[in-house]
Amino acid sequence: MSELGPMKTFTLILIALVVLFALSQLWAYGQVRDIEMYPYRVLNSYPDFEVREYEAANFIYVTMDADSYQASSGRGFRTLAGYIFGGNATGQKIAMTSPVEMEMDSLVTMKFMLPAEHDPADLPRPDNAEVRFKTEAERTMAAITFGGFATDERILAHKEQLFAALDREGIAHTGQWSFLGYDPPYRLVGRRNEVAVELVR
Repeated sequence: MSELGPMKTFTLILIALVVLFALSQLWAYGQVRDIEMYPYRVLNSYPDFEVREYEAANFIYVTMDADSYQASSGRGFRTLAGYIFGGNATGQKIAMTSPVEMEMDSLVTMKFMLPAEHDPADLPRPDNAEVRFKTEAERTMAAITFGGFATDERILAHKEQLFAALDREGIAHTGQWSFLGYDPPYRLVGRRNEVAVELVR
């Protein structure tokens, strides 16, 4: 009997931890479920990727002297989140959208889409002069999706997989590619990441 007590205690603790984890992930899902998404429609589906037409949209962005996800993701997010959380001339708060886009080149540009209700011309001046506004025209992109947490190695591996799949299908692209991250760091399961590249229209 002396061994049964500790075993029951361990089992109860384990069950409690599993329940807490499940509840935390349900909460995390609820935090992103109703976030406004960058609108697109799927034009064609292939075994490894989709071809999508994205609608025109407005963005805030920051360009950083970095060439990797690891070197730029934290800094870029803090800079843009500072603006939408009230770091601007009037203290206005703006809703978060999804995904966070990172254009990967010799420099990295991180972008947050502005909710459709906002016109950049009417938004307050950023406190941080690095934050800028731009409008993306309608564009056609190919995207490959993967789960888990993003790393530079995983992002580059899926970029190479996407480019190889496009070559096999004879689909021309511009070479300008982006990483798209859909989830906050506290969401541990069911994560969605993508690598996308603009196609030649």
